[in-house]
Amino acid sequence: MDAQSPETAAGSPSSSELVAFLLSVLKSLLWLLPIYLAGYMGFSIAFVLLGLLIYLGWKGTREGKERSFSSALRAQNTEETITAKRSFHSKAELPAWVSFAEVEKAEWLNKILSQIWPFLSQYLEKLLVNQIAPIIRSSNNHLQTFSFTKVNLGEKPIKVVGVKVHTEMDKKQILLDLNISYVGDVEINVEVKKFFCKAGVKGMQLHGMLRVILEPLIGDVPIIGALTLFFIRRPKMTLDWTGLTNLLDIPGLNVMSDTMVMDILAGHLVLPNRLTVPLVPNLRVAELRSPLPRGIIRVHLIEAKDLVSLDTYVKGILKGKSDPYAVVRVGTQVLTSKVIDEDLNPKWHEMYEVIVHEVPGQELEVEIFDKDPDQDDFMGRMKLDLGEVKSAGVVDNWFPLQDVKRGSVHLRLEWLSLLASSSKLEQVIQMNKGISAKSHEEPSAAILVVYLDKAEDLPLKKNKDPSPMVQLSVQDVTRESKAVLNSHSPVWEEAFHFFLQDPSRQDLDIQVKDDDRQLTLGSLTLPLNRLLSEDKLMLDQGFQLEHSGSASRIFMKIVLRILYLDSPEVCFTPQPSPVTDPSGDAAEKAYIGSSVDAAPKPTKASPSAQFGTEHTVRIHLLEAENLIAKDNFMMRKGKSDPYTVIKAGGKTFRSKVIKEELNPKWQEVYEVIVNEVPGQEVVFELFDKDIDKDDFLGRCKIGLPRLLNSKFIDEWLPLQEVKSGRLHVKLECLSAVSNVVELEQVLMINSLTQPRNSEEFSAAILSVFLDQASDLPLRKGGKPPNPMAEVSVKKVSHKSKVCLKTHSPVWDESFSFLIKNPHTETMELQIKDEGSQSLGSLKLPLSQLLTAEDLTLNQWFQMTSSGSSSQILMKVQLRILVSQHESADVLAMSLGASGDPLRKASIEPEIPIPSPDLGINSNPDLRHRLILSDSKPDLTDSPYGQIRLTLHYTGEEKKLVVIVHSCRKLQATSKESPDPYVNLVLLPDKNRVSKRKTTVKKKTVNPEYNEKFEWEISLEEAQGKMLEVSVKNSISFISRERELLAKVYVDLARLDLSVGVTQWFELKDNKGGN
Repeated sequence: MDAQSPETAAGSPSSSELVAFLLSVLKSLLWLLPIYLAGYMGFSIAFVLLGLLIYLGWKGTREGKERSFSSALRAQNTEETITAKRSFHSKAELPAWVSFAEVEKAEWLNKILSQIWPFLSQYLEKLLVNQIAPIIRSSNNHLQTFSFTKVNLGEKPIKVVGVKVHTEMDKKQILLDLNISYVGDVEINVEVKKFFCKAGVKGMQLHGMLRVILEPLIGDVPIIGALTLFFIRRPKMTLDWTGLTNLLDIPGLNVMSDTMVMDILAGHLVLPNRLTVPLVPNLRVAELRSPLPRGIIRVHLIEAKDLVSLDTYVKGILKGKSDPYAVVRVGTQVLTSKVIDEDLNPKWHEMYEVIVHEVPGQELEVEIFDKDPDQDDFMGRMKLDLGEVKSAGVVDNWFPLQDVKRGSVHLRLEWLSLLASSSKLEQVIQMNKGISAKSHEEPSAAILVVYLDKAEDLPLKKNKDPSPMVQLSVQDVTRESKAVLNSHSPVWEEAFHFFLQDPSRQDLDIQVKDDDRQLTLGSLTLPLNRLLSEDKLMLDQGFQLEHSGSASRIFMKIVLRILYLDSPEVCFTPQPSPVTDPSGDAAEKAYIGSSVDAAPKPTKASPSAQFGTEHTVRIHLLEAENLIAKDNFMMRKGKSDPYTVIKAGGKTFRSKVIKEELNPKWQEVYEVIVNEVPGQEVVFELFDKDIDKDDFLGRCKIGLPRLLNSKFIDEWLPLQEVKSGRLHVKLECLSAVSNVVELEQVLMINSLTQPRNSEEFSAAILSVFLDQASDLPLRKGGKPPNPMAEVSVKKVSHKSKVCLKTHSPVWDESFSFLIKNPHTETMELQIKDEGSQSLGSLKLPLSQLLTAEDLTLNQWFQMTSSGSSSQILMKVQLRILVSQHESADVLAMSLGASGDPLRKASIEPEIPIPSPDLGINSNPDLRHRLILSDSKPDLTDSPYGQIRLTLHYTGEEKKLVVIVHSCRKLQATSKESPDPYVNLVLLPDKNRVSKRKTTVKKKTVNPEYNEKFEWEISLEEAQGKMLEVSVKNSISFISRERELLAKVYVDLARLDLSVGVTQWFELKDNKGGN
């Protein structure tokens, strides 16, 4: 056979080329197949053209997305190089740190994200494959073959472009704004094998500002209580679909699909929705997801002028007028005005109230449209950062419209602060009556926030658990909670807001229903005037449901805040900023109305809602028992020299050392200022004092939230981490009142109850809000100083932050001081340059606050030793500290319970004192005069001893109250001291209902109890009773016997119970005696 020549071999087509040619022919025939089928089926050629248009649109969208992703990836990869080429001669000149005002780059964070990104991808794959996929397969029979075929976050991590830290916000939180940009090659594919269905995403872009709030800050690990994430505005997002979801790129569907995905994201992560991740237990997640608003903006839409005419006639030859209306937006809140027909200078005179969740960040946007039968025409918009309104208080100005040739809108914007006191409610209501607004609703005087927590023991529905939901109504406004499926003890954790015109006349109606809205599981009507008398206008408790089960309760936290406008009239002038007209006419300019020419000077300081809400805790370190002996000598156990270290509110106290004692008695008192921060504790640590290293004797704790809720704790606490020992402490949260009448009474009680081993008790708490200063002296050479402020009272001082290079610094800081006697103490303020040069000073005698309204001064103060116009803006508030437990029992013990009575010639026999232990609140109108008598104070010859009692009847609560203070000189029944306790019986009844008894005190003839007992009877019944008081010795637990030591009968008919009496009673033998 002849060999084939090379030329012949090169000229013949190969088999692969032939296959490629046949495939191209087949592909061309497939393109003609729809035309053939349309002709064969008798369809119009329009169907073919429609299909062709859809395909071309889909292909264009796909290619556009791919180009967008490719360009975004290239820009991200070459970002530094491009920046260098545009801004610098060479890449070497690019600075390592490029920053803008108040915004910092976070390259270290981007490096961390880049390093952990592959591991996040692994975690996401495990989460989707092992946890999410089984849930999807079990949700529907048709999805039993569902699976994730590929999960890959790609190689491009999310990037933080810039970080802004807000330091002017609440000191109990950290607030960050993260400008994030994600252009990722993420690829997530799913498959349902049963239907041969494949779908997925192979690329995503996400750009937006993510706010991160770290709160509350707590005094224990992990320091941060929870993490809250949300976007202030909707971010921009684009998805690149694959598989069956490619159909979503068809024109029309692509916009709809991206919008649907964005709506789902916004429903979880765009304000007011928040994603909250608690890091410690027992947090109120609902309050973190929906915190109290920063404030309320009252928007007065007054008028517009010189609007663009968009209605034309005769095919555009004749220009007519427009039918304008306005759309007001703040976040997700959208309000629409009425339509003004045929008017280019419309006057609306409408008023709206919107909730501001976050400032700075949220914006007010007003858009004006021309109402048309088909599609409304755009007539301009304006935007304004609400932080500017908060700073100014009132903004009343014409704002130029953007994105159009001409036009402006007249707005009056008012910032309403949220007050936690009802003192200004009537003033607010009267002010609202004078507001003329042609709207359907009156101005609001308050806002009500309801945190719906849970319910317990709801009725069953035909012997099955219901699916309860809650309807909350105030007048005509109704809100609904989600339905919790198949539960008679549902947990909702949701928040609801209501605007109130007059809370003293409105009610909150609550209906708990099954999810079909037919079956009512319980109801509740709560008059809102009840909140006006509550502390901080707040109720946090469980409520018994009506028309429900006997144990059916609903738990809520209900907060009322008064809306107060505390700011002068301020004209707000926007700075001009040229904006290119969309029509291309560069001669026409518009203005951006989101800045001011000069910051207005406020007349009053505006602290946060937390100002003045600090608590004062009084800690009584009393005694300890059965401590471990740490001092050993010559192999023999000795004793210890114990002392206690107390840690609370960021401060540390140390008691005196008790030498060689395992049952030490300190009787010391400490005071500390604390805030309502979850996780705080009062820690007691006991040590044995040694020459070298002190030995540990045990530790115990009390949660601070528990104390703030109960107000008073008196307990023996077992020592932890040791074999034996316990500590007796008493803690009290003092009430802070603004009634100056209380002061003299408090000073007198403090002088009577002051322990010898402790500092003088505080009579008041001083809260100082340092807002700003103006016109401070300049440095030499006319340079602005770096001022800081130091506030002091006696030996206690606090320093502010340093404000750099300004003669008008803004500090926005709060400080608190404990005041022993406001009559004699003075607050001193020093403003210094960072270089220690004095810029001014101020001395404020606290006696001035005693004559001020609400014990508060909120004004500009003239500085001394400074410039003639140098002033400082402060809010200084004084509150009297009233002890709810340093009452008749404590005073009585001070006067004679210990056998060493404190006598003062200036004290009259009858002394007015606060007696909360007797059921009397701190209101002077409800306070009684309690007779303190030492009847036969030196009864030392009595063979059976004496007992000290307080007897009183509370008319408010209709209760007989008996306080057993102490006994002395009890009779010992053997060589050892007895274990006494006191038994009380109201005769003639001797049933279990009328009996009371104290705790047992070990091995003592002088026991101290200070225990209170109550009987719910009328005053007439009480006066007909005889009180049998028996002192008994607790014998063996096995024998269950009680040995009577002595007793006394007290005839209540001989006492004026409405006034009350505290005195010693002589004990008799077992026969007793009156």
